[in-house]
Amino acid sequence: MSGTPADKPKKELSADEVAKLSTEEAMIVGAEVDDVFIVHRRERFPIAGTRAEKRAERTVAAMFLIAFLAAVGFIVVFCGAVPFEWHLPGQGSQGFRYFTPLLGALLGIALGAIGIGTVLWAKWLLPEEEVVQDRHDRPKDPAQQMLTAATLVQGFHDTGIARRSMLKATLGLAGVSLGVVPLVALVGAMIKKPNRGPNQSLFHTMWGSGVAVVDGEGRRIGPADLLPGGLMTVFPGVPGGIAAGDSPTLLIRLRPGQSVKARQNQGGFQWGDYVAYSKICTHAGCPASLYEQQTGRLLCPCHQSQFDVLQDAKPVFGPATRSLPKLPLGVEVVDGTQYFVAKGDFPEAVGPAFWERP
Repeated sequence: MSGTPADKPKKELSADEVAKLSTEEAMIVGAEVDDVFIVHRRERFPIAGTRAEKRAERTVAAMFLIAFLAAVGFIVVFCGAVPFEWHLPGQGSQGFRYFTPLLGALLGIALGAIGIGTVLWAKWLLPEEEVVQDRHDRPKDPAQQMLTAATLVQGFHDTGIARRSMLKATLGLAGVSLGVVPLVALVGAMIKKPNRGPNQSLFHTMWGSGVAVVDGEGRRIGPADLLPGGLMTVFPGVPGGIAAGDSPTLLIRLRPGQSVKARQNQGGFQWGDYVAYSKICTHAGCPASLYEQQTGRLLCPCHQSQFDVLQDAKPVFGPATRSLPKLPLGVEVVDGTQYFVAKGDFPEAVGPAFWERP
């Protein structure tokens, strides 16, 4: 079936005339009315149900099935089949190393397989066509609208999906599973609020009432360990406290004459001239540990956010918008020596301001 501008001129048909045409005839006439002329058109398999057609159909269906299995694999891995929690070497399973690569590989296989299957379907099973088209811009009358609808319906018929149940089933499986993938990734974390239940790690650290303040080697720290204007990175003195990524804290001793304007409800967090703030920048989580003792400024080297310790670590420059969380400090006496302890956890979530609570 073919037509060209030279040997088959356009013919304007009424709606009644269009209604009498078959779907394929209406599609061809509709194309010509729209200045699209079919130069060449033939079925890939004029005789339906041949071995060659079945072989092509099975290959395309196999691609869709692979896409389905890969998408299901992504969901299974994401939901916990592979551990994702980070551990130091020798301190737990290192299986977390495979979590992100597996997600990327499975999603890539799923998208690649469904893409290959779609291309093979078009190359092996859809009718072969060559067309030429003249560009134009005209309003559509009812007959042309009917012809356009016939073109869409015939295009659906050309896919052969109505009689190819294997392709229909595998394409449906692949489509549904791939549709679930973003829902799992984007909505899965919203099923249960992270600050409820036994695991509240997004909003709580290993600091707590009575937890000892230690240095990076696990030694307890007391008021005598810092000179005026000094700064030290400290950790909660509990198992795993030094390795915990959300627990590094800056212990600062103010210089003579300096004072901190405490934020609301945190006036008792300071002990003498000592204050303690989370080391994790509230912009992007980098270590804010460059301290200028004369001005009381803390600088984060990643994006140059600055926090004024004398204003209770309020951000005064750069992209950070939230003050560094403050740790309530206290002391206890052991064998006649004073050592710092925490009087509780940080009252707000540490890290980037995304986690800020109302």
